[in-house]
Amino acid sequence: MTHHPAIVPGTVAVVTGGASGIGLAAARRFAAAGMQVVIADLPGPALDAAQQALSTDGHTVHAQPTDVSCRADIVALRAAAQALGPVSVVMSNAGREGGGGLFAGEEVWRATLETNLWGAIHCTQVFAPDMIAGSAPGAIICTGSKQGITLPPGDTAYNVSKAALKALTESLSHDLVQQTAGRVSAHLLIPGFTFTGLTRARGVEEKPEAAWSAEQVADYMMERLAAGDFYILCPDNEVDTATDRKRMLWAAGDVAENRPALSRWHPDHADAFRAYMAEEG
Repeated sequence: MTHHPAIVPGTVAVVTGGASGIGLAAARRFAAAGMQVVIADLPGPALDAAQQALSTDGHTVHAQPTDVSCRADIVALRAAAQALGPVSVVMSNAGREGGGGLFAGEEVWRATLETNLWGAIHCTQVFAPDMIAGSAPGAIICTGSKQGITLPPGDTAYNVSKAALKALTESLSHDLVQQTAGRVSAHLLIPGFTFTGLTRARGVEEKPEAAWSAEQVADYMMERLAAGDFYILCPDNEVDTATDRKRMLWAAGDVAENRPALSRWHPDHADAFRAYMAEEG
């Protein structure tokens, strides 16, 4: 399999939120490519079990207890990773749901933004300068969400965090093009409906038929990284890429056509949206 130029044996991949779900599946792919892998997650049995499971596969995997909302922890993560070799891949994947809507308590908002957004800011500001200053290929991957693009009503704090993460990763990509001419690249992973620990936390014990597995997302990510995609827009077993693109184009049209905010769910535009989605092409 052809890989992104940064995914080469002997270099180091750092994956936050690496103890489960998409992060764990991605760590397994990086390790299989011959990389040394550092999985970072909150300390506890899940992190220990993930390291043991990956090491059982015959790979060299290191576990670093990390709270991504704490910059000192990210600095320590960088030191641990650099002790193993040159860091060529950083996957800022740690995330949490918000919950409670717009008027959720301050603690919900702060915890969501500090993990989903500030975790990525810390990783970018701590790891990117050395990658920029080097001479080898590199890749920084941020795990976003379709909810950060179409903003469905409900989990407002989560939507805001992922919308901001999209803006951060787009700006990072531009800066890396300017400073490294593409030698170091940024990528926004946009999973579809995926069966992960977050899904289990909502009481779903078995993978729904509509969902992709974390392994499918990781495989798709590796394929699209190799192709050089910035937006890695994943389908799932219910929604294909063409449908996702149409929904996103409608959302962008709210601004361009001066429709009400989130018009897809607005009663005055619901019929127009349904008709738009039913159009072919």
